[in-house]
Amino acid sequence: MKILGIHADRVWYKVTKKTKMAEPEPVLEDEMTDCVLLFCCVEKSDEISPEKTVAATIENILVRLGRLKAKQVMLFPYAHLASDLGCPGISQWILKSIQTRLIEEGIETKRAAFGWYKEFEIKSKGHPMADFSMSICPFIGGVCDGECGPKKQEHIEAACHS
Repeated sequence: MKILGIHADRVWYKVTKKTKMAEPEPVLEDEMTDCVLLFCCVEKSDEISPEKTVAATIENILVRLGRLKAKQVMLFPYAHLASDLGCPGISQWILKSIQTRLIEEGIETKRAAFGWYKEFEIKSKGHPMADFSMSICPFIGGVCDGECGPKKQEHIEAACHS
């Protein structure tokens, strides 16, 4: 999973057009203030262990939120962070699971519509830790250290042949 995070004063979005994988009945427009915006992209390799992907993502998000002293998150599906996209059904399940788990951890969490084009605005806080990225690896259970590439390929090949 790829994540681009922005500590923001304000985030706003409005759906404009649905794609063929659009979720039904989305929140058409929403905003959040004093939050961390997380652009999220589920990758094909995340399908091998969706539960592990969710657990590792939650663990790493909570660490970042702790450093930023933030208590609110806007999850924003953003397919443009990777070229090997996960299938829409599993991707939605992973994002909804992340939302549920963050709420269970006491983090106010909203999720932008999946599979919809969106107009959006971000007002970043602009401090040294305001922007960050994470590459969550379901095989090592955390942020990718660059060593998981061969492991990913082995797991993907094994899953495809089973």
